[in-house]
Amino acid sequence: MRQANKGDNVRVHYTLKLDDGTVFDSSRDREPLEFSIGKRQVIKGFEDAVIGMTVGGSKTIKIPFMDAYGPYREDLVLRLKRSQLPSHIELREGLHLQLTQPDGTIVNVVVTDISEDTVTLDANYPLAGKDLTFEIELVEIL
Repeated sequence: MRQANKGDNVRVHYTLKLDDGTVFDSSRDREPLEFSIGKRQVIKGFEDAVIGMTVGGSKTIKIPFMDAYGPYREDLVLRLKRSQLPSHIELREGLHLQLTQPDGTIVNVVVTDISEDTVTLDANYPLAGKDLTFEIELVEIL
């Protein structure tokens, strides 16, 4: 039976769980994820796990954060004065915002704390610093 290799286009179903067992994401209720092995369209640890799988096969793998989205970086946590943000924004924890840097680059941030004078914004990817457990099923090699 043919195994998935670098250069193959594949379709997989997956379920992503965090260390506490929380399901963060799953493709089970939608179309399988399609990607090309070796083109860095998914994180390296996930891609490496699919190599060698056969259609219909499944596995569970744990990917340490360094092979996933990297460490959580405190330097990506910004504390701004409330007056630095537009007054029309209704601030609340969990609010997603986009900031534009001086060079025009857009940065996605999440409001993580609000005080009387300051707002804390986190630009880390939500899965940064987290080990990830994936249940993967190879659905098809295209």
